[in-house]
Amino acid sequence: MFAPRDPDEYLLDTERRVIRVRRHWACLLWDLFEAIGLLVGLVMVSYLLPAGNAWLFQNILWYAGLVVLVRFTYQVLDWYVERIVVTDKRFLLTTGIFTTNVAMMPITKVTDLTFARTLMGRIFGYGTLVVESAGQIQALNRIEYVPNPTEVEDAISGLVFGDKKGQQQDRFSMLKARRAAVGKRKAAKL
Repeated sequence: MFAPRDPDEYLLDTERRVIRVRRHWACLLWDLFEAIGLLVGLVMVSYLLPAGNAWLFQNILWYAGLVVLVRFTYQVLDWYVERIVVTDKRFLLTTGIFTTNVAMMPITKVTDLTFARTLMGRIFGYGTLVVESAGQIQALNRIEYVPNPTEVEDAISGLVFGDKKGQQQDRFSMLKARRAAVGKRKAAKL
């Protein structure tokens, strides 16, 4: 009842899922360092308070530490339920624990696909995909912390640009066949 929906429930019967991943765990590193830093700071302040009548401040500090832990737990759960799904027809990004948000963009709108890996991305194994569409910024314009980025980029490139190449080759072969037919008619007339 309270669990977020599976992203596959948003797919149509005619769609074929190609990729289904969650962001790389490295996107949680900054949140982890922030939580550890806040907890260390709270513990240090707690030990610096005088031992006498500081029980009220001690309790406030420990409750603040509990809030930091609950916040970090929420961020981890939010990361866990977020999914990036690519089908043969569209991109989907599902997010949210309590309120589920589904951002989508049709594959046919994609005009350019940029792939970038920073030094940290190479070390930890993640990258960034920038998906551009004709004339407007879509909901899925920049997808950061994509795991196994070369495999994901190859699969998406095959979906986005693979069929177009085949269609162009078919068109060029049809033009060649038409020219050949016209050339044979001209030769027959001579």
